[in-house]
Amino acid sequence: MSARIENLVTSGTFSLDGGTWDVDNNVWIVGDDSKVIVIDPAHNPQAIAEKVGERTVVAVLLTHGHDDHIRYAQEFAQLVHAPLHLNPADRMLWDAVFPDQAPDHEIVDGEEFPIAGITLNAIYTPGHSPGSTCFYAKDLDTVFSGDTLFDGGPGATGRSYSDFGTIIESIREKLLTLPDTTRVCTGHGDDTSIGAEKPHLQEWIARGH
Repeated sequence: MSARIENLVTSGTFSLDGGTWDVDNNVWIVGDDSKVIVIDPAHNPQAIAEKVGERTVVAVLLTHGHDDHIRYAQEFAQLVHAPLHLNPADRMLWDAVFPDQAPDHEIVDGEEFPIAGITLNAIYTPGHSPGSTCFYAKDLDTVFSGDTLFDGGPGATGRSYSDFGTIIESIREKLLTLPDTTRVCTGHGDDTSIGAEKPHLQEWIARGH
């Protein structure tokens, strides 16, 4: 197995419900010296393409449809000639940014994306958005959680199309069942692990928000 994980942090804005905020996003590159998959290519297509270099991008995977994650994903996908994948439950978020274009492919729960001798498995985890999807690389002991699970708790659920009860159920049933050693590569901020987040989840449930 030659697959490895690379990270690039890009900066831009997130807009929803009439507000705009400055954000730093984690862009994840999974693969080897020949081929890669890129997860959530946010804000800066050229910088991400430079990080990829001469390698072939076999797929662009989007964890969800918020505009900080997708606004420049189409441009990046076209730049590297790669198909772009999004869960169709977030199509309304996509259409708000790209009303005249569609993602290349719809992500299905359980779908497998092979790369460099490993497989990324799509795990449907609604709550932060209706179509939020994580990608689990068992052989790398890593899950790419997008904005579903962070270092310290679940993703935000205070805006349109989000639901606290749903995200808690998704995390509890789909993510906390992974091995405690599983590295959690998040959409923003620091990495964490499944084991580290188990007590945080209980705190959030008790606080009820």
